[in-house]
This record gives sequence, structure tokens and C-alpha cells, in this order.
Amino acid sequence: MTQVGILANPMSGRDVRRLAARASTTTPEIKRDQVSRAAIGAAAGGAKRLYVIDEPFRISRNAVEHLDAGVEIVTLDVGGSLSAGDTRRATEQMREAGCGALVVLGGDGTNRVVAKTWRDAPLVPLSTGTNNVFPLHVEATGAGLAAGLVASGRLPLEEVSRRAKCVEVEIEGEPPDLALVDAALLVDDAVGNFMPFEPAKLRHLVLARAEPAAVGMSPIGGLLHPCGADEEAGVAVTCSAPGGEGRSLLAPVSPGLFRPVRVRGVRPLALGEAVTVEGPGVLAFDGDRERTLAAGQRAVLRVVREGPRVIDVAAALARAAREGILLDREHWHDALDEGARDGCC
Repeated sequence: MTQVGILANPMSGRDVRRLAARASTTTPEIKRDQVSRAAIGAAAGGAKRLYVIDEPFRISRNAVEHLDAGVEIVTLDVGGSLSAGDTRRATEQMREAGCGALVVLGGDGTNRVVAKTWRDAPLVPLSTGTNNVFPLHVEATGAGLAAGLVASGRLPLEEVSRRAKCVEVEIEGEPPDLALVDAALLVDDAVGNFMPFEPAKLRHLVLARAEPAAVGMSPIGGLLHPCGADEEAGVAVTCSAPGGEGRSLLAPVSPGLFRPVRVRGVRPLALGEAVTVEGPGVLAFDGDRERTLAAGQRAVLRVVREGPRVIDVAAALARAAREGILLDREHWHDALDEGARDGCC
């Protein structure tokens, strides 16, 4: 059976980093409507079963509660702790269920958890987070349609998607880790700190994507040496404390929030090239402070093209158009159609 997972992180785009900058939060109502549109799109693409998650905000349950699109809805119990563990458990269950594509509503951090759990997951990542370099800025209807077309086999995954780059992290004496966009070494910081990072604490930065139009850590490299998702390279940046060696770069470290970054050096990285950093400090992945490096403890960072498979929505739908995939298709009964007719009569 053709199956699509829709994973909406209820906490994405709601943390203190947005409040400490100039960003609005992404409300449950906005996500509910996006889930509903993605679900309808997936059904139009050929999905016969949709997996969604249950959580205290009831975002996905409310989105599909009255959906009448000829698809079976399966609601997954992921614990409802409103933590990264919910995303991990949801991803595990969707993988075990055999989902042919996942639509993920979240930011870089949410997609990082998905990637750590299911490395080659077929993703359509929709931007609803605080850091949104990795997710796509596309309409949820088209995102769901592309996911449904891939999951149903109407479009071949390998031809309408590409493996993402990521930063693989080997930590001396500890389990490895990864980042989808940026891995950084910060000094005088703490694991679990959710405030916008202070550039004065940044010492090393390895970027799978250095995007000049982004916010966060990615534009620190992007405003000096741009490197996009399709380029077979990464970027390494070294930084100093204020007044130290280097030049000052004014960078958008959070939405509407600029700070000077003291940059000592920036250079391109070949895929697989190692960058070694040494503690003491905190390793931050995709904006989240995650791991502590003790004094003298080392970590090796490499940019590789071994991340999840990201479905190119525009390319997928263009191919569907060329092949006439949506021609002569029957439509299901849609309650909105009936409501529109009632309103007109």
C-alpha cells in the first residue's frame, strides 16, 4: 500500500530564539492547515495511507479529522513529551511502516533528528522552524503531491531527489553525530542554551551550506564564500574573540538580529576533508548546543553528501506535467466542493 508520513513538530518555530530576535512564532493553527493541505496533496498523488503523529497540541489529528479523500489515516503514539524524542520515535515508526516519502514540518533541528534516525529518508522538508536553511519554502499542497507521486511509484525517487550534504562529526571517545547545515565550536557556552548564539563565543564553523540569504550560522560563511546545496564542497570558518585577529563581518545571526563576527579565515572544503577542533567548548549542530568537548578532547568534522534524499518538488511536478500523470484522474468526494455549492445556492 502506498504510504506517506506527515511529521509536524509542534514545537518548531516556537523557541526563545525567535522571541529574542524579531521573528513571529509558527502557530499550531498554521501547521494544522499545512498538514491538511499536505495530506490532500499526498492523496491526489496516489497515497492510500497517511501516518501522522499524536501530540498535546493535536495539530495533525485536527488536520485530518474530517478528511474525506479516500485515504486511510493512521495516528502514531510517540509519547507526546514535546521533545526531540517524539520526532525520533515518529521517524522510526514511519520507517518501519514502509513509508515511501515523509513530509516534515520543522526547521533544521527537526530534520536533523529525522536524518540521524533514518539516514536515507525520502524527505519533503517544509519550513516551520527557527533555523530554516535545510527545509524547502514551498506550498504544502505541492509538497504533499510530490510526496504522494514518489511514494506511489508514479515518479522514481532517484530521479526527482538528491542526497543532501551533511557534516559528519567524530568525537574522541564518544558516539558520532551529524549536522545538516552547520557544526560549530563555541566557548564559554552551555549545552541546552536556547538563546541566539553570541558570535564572540564562536571559534570554528564547518558548513555543508553557506547561504548568504539565510540567517543563523550559515550566512557567516555565505557572506564570505557562498556554497549552496548543489555544490560539491563545504566551507570552513575560523573566528576570534572581539578585538582579536581578523576582520569584523556584520551577519544576521537570527531573524532581524545582526551581530559582528570576528573572522580570522574562511576557505572551501572538499567533500570528505577533515577539520579537527579541540575543547574545551560546546559543539552546536544546526543551531542547537548539543555536545560538550572537554579540555584537550578532539572532534573531527567532515562535509559529505550522505544525508537524506530530498525530493525536489518543482522538478517532480514538472516531470509529472511532462508525463501527464494527473490527466484523466478521478476525483474523490471533497466536502469543500459541497460547501462551496451550498454557499452559492
